[in-house]
Amino acid sequence: MRNAEQVIESALLAYNDERIKKIYLASSITEKRAYDIVRGTLMPVYPRIREVIEFCSLIGAKKLGVAFCTGLQDEAARVVDVLEGSGFTVLSVRCKCGAIDKMKLSIPSEYKIQGPAKYEAACNPVAQAYILNEAGTDLNIIVGLCIGHDILFTMYSKAPVTTLIVKDRLLGHNPVIALYSNYHKGIIRPFSEP
Repeated sequence: MRNAEQVIESALLAYNDERIKKIYLASSITEKRAYDIVRGTLMPVYPRIREVIEFCSLIGAKKLGVAFCTGLQDEAARVVDVLEGSGFTVLSVRCKCGAIDKMKLSIPSEYKIQGPAKYEAACNPVAQAYILNEAGTDLNIIVGLCIGHDILFTMYSKAPVTTLIVKDRLLGHNPVIALYSNYHKGIIRPFSEP
């Protein structure tokens, strides 16, 4: 990469911002606390949900938003329960909020999952972000939003965003399996343009 040293030096200046310092320090402390010596070996000891809790406590977040996919409503309910049990105020918003038909958002009818003639509520990540922005959340957590919808949610969220669960319909929301399993090699190649 050309000019890598200049880019890196420029990036280092961002760490002088107090908000960035606070988040970066909390992430480093959370990372350190996620390990311990177990039977003489350095081992991870916290799952991601615990890391989220630790991190939020370190940055002083009190009000958390959970932007979730309807397909992961059970998981989202469990996340909310754990976070509330840890003392946070939690607001959650479902992806289909507003119940707007996909065609109203300029999605051609042939891309409706249930068929072109049927009403199909669109995911609404921009509204999810607006709702949590209006609520004044300190940090937002993504639980299984679709690819692209997660990007839009992150773009429109005023609060910092982390992802707890990545949606992977085929692999039980564990996308890394496709990188390690010979069973999935044939299906990870891109398909042609629509």
